[in-house]
Amino acid sequence: MAIDQVEHTSPSTMASRPLVDVRGLKKHFPITRGMLRRVVGQVKAVDDVSFVIHEGETLGLVGESGCGKTTTGRCLLRAVDPTDGKILFHREGGHVVDVATADGAELKALRRDMQMIFQDPYSSLNPRWTLLDLVGEPLVAFGVAKGRALEERVAELLRRVGLRPEYLRRYPHAFSGGERQRIGIARALALNPKLVVADEPVSALDVSVRAQTINLLEDLQAELDLTYLFISHDLSVVQHICDRVIVMYVGKVVESAGTEELYYNPKHPYTEALLSAVPRPDPSAVSSRIVLEGEVADPANPPPGCPFHTRCRYAQERCRAEAPPLRDIGGGHLAACHFSEELSLRGLEQ
Repeated sequence: MAIDQVEHTSPSTMASRPLVDVRGLKKHFPITRGMLRRVVGQVKAVDDVSFVIHEGETLGLVGESGCGKTTTGRCLLRAVDPTDGKILFHREGGHVVDVATADGAELKALRRDMQMIFQDPYSSLNPRWTLLDLVGEPLVAFGVAKGRALEERVAELLRRVGLRPEYLRRYPHAFSGGERQRIGIARALALNPKLVVADEPVSALDVSVRAQTINLLEDLQAELDLTYLFISHDLSVVQHICDRVIVMYVGKVVESAGTEELYYNPKHPYTEALLSAVPRPDPSAVSSRIVLEGEVADPANPPPGCPFHTRCRYAQERCRAEAPPLRDIGGGHLAACHFSEELSLRGLEQ
């Protein structure tokens, strides 16, 4: 896939400069067998993915479990090493660093600009550490603060996320799931990052506190000029918080557009099926969900042609033989479907 095919932007982001430019990103995990652990194949978790995240925006990354969205986010932070591709991070002063190849002091400096909010607020917090230890760890690791200055900085971070500074000496078990996620958010903000990768940040929370957490993330973005990569399978949440949305299927981007454009004018059959599963607030509405037949394609042995053709109700012979490129079909709306302009797909009802 050519790089210039995916560098289009929606009208809402035309004025913002790129913060992260991902080009041809790949992450393949080896399949080994036998006592000698001989490599017999590759799981293509992320396969030639390219996109741009602009300063100050929230970019949504959606798809079924196993589509590669979390692996993509971890590659951006170098939590896992990519197999191939470029991750160009635009730092202050016009300095551009390739995260994929950065090492040593350069990579450590990048860590200050990129942080992550994890999905599970229970397993992501060390139960043996107090809030001072948890939230203050990045500050100590980078030599930013210690002693009294550390306590004051952690107290300030707790206040910013809606927790009382008196909780400094308490342990994670004393807090609810929503409060624990706020602790994780405070930790992610400790070093004043530019990019925050939020990996399913509300999926493990009760419905009653999801809206509070989403509103907190939006408020923090406005106050601190943050940029988010928001990974989720909840399309209702994504519609609320994201400026643009990328849809992934079996390690590939199949559609990308501004949120409203994608939700009300989808151009890929997979996106249409995902949107049909979004709950409607009207209890009298008749469900018209599109149920996809068959199994998700195996990323270790993807089918020939379009990877979605085995489940697509619009598939034709061309789809089985030729993989569609990700192309701009107008206005920065990208879709990887041979028949994007011909199909009349159903989005959310206005």
